[in-house]
Amino acid sequence: MTTANTGLYQLDGSLIWSGFRQLAPISVFVTVFGAAFGLAAKQKGLSDTSIIAMSALAFSGYAQFALLEQWGAQIPLFAMLMTALAINARHLLMGATLYPWLCRLTPAKRYGVMLLASDANWAMSMRAFSGGRPGFGLLLGGGLALWFFWVSGTWLGVYFGNAISHPERLGLDMVMGCFLLAMAVGGEKSPRMLIIWLVAALSSLLAYWYLPDNSHVLVGALAGGVVGTVWGTHDHEH
Repeated sequence: MTTANTGLYQLDGSLIWSGFRQLAPISVFVTVFGAAFGLAAKQKGLSDTSIIAMSALAFSGYAQFALLEQWGAQIPLFAMLMTALAINARHLLMGATLYPWLCRLTPAKRYGVMLLASDANWAMSMRAFSGGRPGFGLLLGGGLALWFFWVSGTWLGVYFGNAISHPERLGLDMVMGCFLLAMAVGGEKSPRMLIIWLVAALSSLLAYWYLPDNSHVLVGALAGGVVGTVWGTHDHEH
């Protein structure tokens, strides 16, 4: 491993703060969806404390909205667990694509930076690594920004959520998708990355056509994650 490559694994306060500042603009939009979740959970009868605690501990907007749909007098715990697992299975793919850099960290740092991994900060960190720049500050600092605005939005929704009950009517649901598409197009272009995405996409499509509803997320993430983990990391180590 060269001295130049050693810098890719840096993680200090300045990099974390830089990552926070870079993700803060896109995180503002997360506040709107946090408010929508807070309002929806309030209407389902959840207490204020439990709603905010859910956002702070789960930090998964897609899964939290999906679980609200199953919430009722009789809570199907197993079904809810499987739903959360399926929706968050994309983190397997995130971990696989970041593995060449994560494997250089101690276990404590490795799982610590991944604790707040989400779509936006993962995409930004991948772009940084692909360009030869340290990305863990973006991953952790950006994750802190997304988490902060998500929890803040949830709190706003609990108390003032009626202001924006349907953010999709304003086109805000397209912001994150467009952002992630731009990151993917400008990200690493290597045979390893191409194969990972192709395997994940094809597996997801086949599961969408032939397997039960919503299983395509889990299948695609597992397939891409396995390929990313098995694929050698020789090129990243020299």
